[in-house]
Amino acid sequence: MRKVSGLLLATERRAITGLAGLYATRMLGLFMVLPVLALYADDLAGATPLLVGLALGVYGLTQAVLQIPFGVLSDRLGRKPVIAAGLLLFLAGSVVAAQADTIGGVILGRCLQGSGAVAAAIMALLADQTREQVRTAAMATIGLSIGVAFAVAMVLGPWLAAAFGLSAVFWFTALLAGAGLVVLWKLVPPAPRRLQHRDVGIDRAQLGATLGRRDLLRLDLSIFALHLILMAIFVAVPFRLLEAGVAVERHGLTYLGVMLLAFAAMVPLVILAEKRRQMKAMCLSAIAAITLSLGGLAGLGSGLWSLFGWLLLFFVAFNLLEATLPSMLSKLAPAGAKGTAMGVYSTGQFLGAFLGGVLGGFLAQQWGLSAVFLGCALLGLVWLALMAGMASPPHLASEVVALDGDHHGDALDTLMARFAEVAGVEDVLVVPEERLAYLKVDRQRLDEEALARLIDTGNNRGA
Repeated sequence: MRKVSGLLLATERRAITGLAGLYATRMLGLFMVLPVLALYADDLAGATPLLVGLALGVYGLTQAVLQIPFGVLSDRLGRKPVIAAGLLLFLAGSVVAAQADTIGGVILGRCLQGSGAVAAAIMALLADQTREQVRTAAMATIGLSIGVAFAVAMVLGPWLAAAFGLSAVFWFTALLAGAGLVVLWKLVPPAPRRLQHRDVGIDRAQLGATLGRRDLLRLDLSIFALHLILMAIFVAVPFRLLEAGVAVERHGLTYLGVMLLAFAAMVPLVILAEKRRQMKAMCLSAIAAITLSLGGLAGLGSGLWSLFGWLLLFFVAFNLLEATLPSMLSKLAPAGAKGTAMGVYSTGQFLGAFLGGVLGGFLAQQWGLSAVFLGCALLGLVWLALMAGMASPPHLASEVVALDGDHHGDALDTLMARFAEVAGVEDVLVVPEERLAYLKVDRQRLDEEALARLIDTGNNRGA
């Protein structure tokens, strides 16, 4: 046995850089329409607030439905061909939306964009291209790239739309998809033999157990509610900016200021939550802050600076939850079940985006802009009440140990028992066919010397 550790190899750096860029450009294209579609919908025949909301969120429906099938296809047909097919669908959807002069055409384009549901395949390829000891850092890089893409989209989308019209946003998205294809084939190294990865892929045997965990379901509910609220309020936020006197061409600058300040405020809060082990308190505080900001956006404050303040509060809390919820999920997921837990979590996120667009459009159409924020604030209160009963997540980290030789039957049971006897090892899953042991450990209690001795003993026996 050996505890896997080490620095990034050159091929791993290429893979991480290429796939993070690919993931980021894809999400950039999906997000850029968020702050502009409601403003420019008057130019689209048949547009109503409800249909605008549907156009904003419908990509989430096709993402949620197709992400697992695309992942399964990538296991059978290969990662790169499936990712390329998804990017081509994304490109086609962007072209359809760019040429549309009706809201129905934009909805169709957004459906096609979402049908390129290659997130699972990209993560699986990243896992194929990286060793176990660097995979957590690689996944964190992907997560960071998504956050950066969202912030850039909030600035770039309004600028492109103001300068060249709504269609330019979709044409630029098509260009990004084309660039993604070039990155996939030129920058990402050739795919190695495809493997199953329990820290990335969904394991059907673990799915039922994962769905039965209330603590994990609370996190699934949280990401669902967070993206539902985000998508719903962007049916109304652009108009709040107009009412506050912000010209359309300056919306991008407003979002830029909000995003930069929100990121700067969020980072120390994440560090505090991790170091002081205050994940639950920080999570509840963020939900409360989102609920409060939604009340303010509904009209409890007035003027540009008041609006700026409420948006800043919202995005500090939003970014904080985007960073801490996956961390909590990683801590709570059983050993070897992180991929399955994350798959359910991602499905909740996409469904939230879809229903949020529909809900926001419906509320705006029936009762006006303030109803969007008030409806989301009520949801925030329900969300806060449901999360209040959550236990503080244990501060556990994941370790992966490579196994030398074959382990079956009694030898496998003995090996798992020996791992479990090490102080600080809270959960163990040994997978003989992968020749890996997945551990969940409390680093403050972990007897690293005992673990190292166990690993060294396994190495000597294997030799």
